[in-house]
Amino acid sequence: MAFAARLALSVLFWESLMPRLGMGRLARRGRLRRNRRAAARFRTLAIRLGGLMIKVGQFLSSRLDVLPPEITKELAGLQDEVPAVPFVRWRAAAEADLGRNLDQQLAWIDPTPLAAASLGQVHRARLLPDDAAALGFTDVVVKVQRPGIEQVVEVDLSALRKVGGWLSHYRPVSRRADVVALVEAFATTTRAEIDYPAEGANAERFAANFLDVPHVHVPRVVWERSSRRVLTMEDVSAVKIADGEAITAAGVDRADVARVLFETYVQQILTDGFFHADPHPGNLFVTPVAASADSLVRPARNWQLTFIDFGMVGTVPDHLRTGFRELFISVALQDAPRLISSFKTLDVLLPDADLVQIEAAGTQLFDRFGDIGFSNLRNVDPAEFFDFSLQFQELLLDLPFQLPEDLLMLGRAIGMLSGMCTALDPAFTIWEAIAPYAQDFVAEDGTSTTQTVTAELTRAAQLALKLPARADRVLTQMERGELNVRTPRLDLRVRSLERAVRRQTTAVIGGALLVAGAIVHQTDTTPGTVLMVVAGLLLARVLLSRPGLRP
Repeated sequence: MAFAARLALSVLFWESLMPRLGMGRLARRGRLRRNRRAAARFRTLAIRLGGLMIKVGQFLSSRLDVLPPEITKELAGLQDEVPAVPFVRWRAAAEADLGRNLDQQLAWIDPTPLAAASLGQVHRARLLPDDAAALGFTDVVVKVQRPGIEQVVEVDLSALRKVGGWLSHYRPVSRRADVVALVEAFATTTRAEIDYPAEGANAERFAANFLDVPHVHVPRVVWERSSRRVLTMEDVSAVKIADGEAITAAGVDRADVARVLFETYVQQILTDGFFHADPHPGNLFVTPVAASADSLVRPARNWQLTFIDFGMVGTVPDHLRTGFRELFISVALQDAPRLISSFKTLDVLLPDADLVQIEAAGTQLFDRFGDIGFSNLRNVDPAEFFDFSLQFQELLLDLPFQLPEDLLMLGRAIGMLSGMCTALDPAFTIWEAIAPYAQDFVAEDGTSTTQTVTAELTRAAQLALKLPARADRVLTQMERGELNVRTPRLDLRVRSLERAVRRQTTAVIGGALLVAGAIVHQTDTTPGTVLMVVAGLLLARVLLSRPGLRP
């Protein structure tokens, strides 16, 4: 909270006070450096505190809709850099929750941790012979919550709620993001990660969804050796999906792995509505599968894609699937009003979003860039993008979007998925892979040419019926002198001209005070000095406020 308070004071000074003193341009010039420095300080703080703060940094690193890229990039590399819990304490915590001595439940436990994270710690172990015979496997991993982590989580969440309350009263922040909702979304995600029975149930649900897909594997849960704070699962460690050389050495086609990985996520998102939300390289393995010599049925592939760690999963509610469908169709048909409708269905617009501006921006984008493929956008004249940014400068600066938690988790998962697929197969592109599914959406919509024409004629008829009333309203506004015309580029030039006039006026006044001060200083030192100091401040303001197009 002390860190947040200092950061808040810094933001108020640079982003509120400095512009009021006429030094907004100076504040903007140092914003990038300040953001990076603040993110680096938070990263150091998170590593020192451990516990939930590391998760906070990881959560913030995915909030591209709220935070600038220089902050998310600095936090993106934040890992669970925490020391391991001593084996004696780990064992005592496991036995206390299971209610029995581990020697009576497991044949062997490796005292060296397989993984030590901020919320839990994992050790390899082996089942007793009778359990192994009944379950069909021997090697397991045992994950135990860090001692006292539930109390740490609640204390840290309490501090975050307090900070979120502060920020919700600061208009520039509250206009961009619902901070209280962000904190609660983070709290929900964190509590899910320390709910081990729920994690085991998630693994079984995921496995059931892919029961008929032989090349997807999920570790089985040993419920008899699990509890609220202990989770025992089949050890499925194999070749990490990021180890391309090892995958190739095992005789596995990396491009095939990339394609299957993407297809599994299409099924999770569009069919099952339930997806693994943390597909980083440590949670995915490629397991080589050898065909049995006495088997008449050979597997279609000589490998399996193995998923682990189901503490972070996401769901795709019906309204999100409907929103995605509408989004794909609106882009395919270049229909800006339908695009706005899809944004509303997805619930990504802030309450004060300017829908007229967003629709106008969508229409302009479709008109100019709608017929250009993604691969050809790089050939477009940068001046055209600059013109677009000038026309919708206010909209681009406000960014009236905030992603709900489900959609954020989905976006984060897709981003990680795209990176892994590209690493496996450099020729892979997410846009080409998703294009067939987008086309299927449009085909399923049944939007034939006749239907499209009918819809356009209906809209035209509705507009024609409303036209007399709208014309009368415009004429009335003209008579009263109340008609406003939105001309972004002209407004920008006018504001620039107004600033130039203010600079010149300030310079004239400052010069006059400087001359007056010099004259008065010859007869009376104190008033003359005061006048020259005031003149110096005014002239410094003129020099620091350089002319430019940005308001």
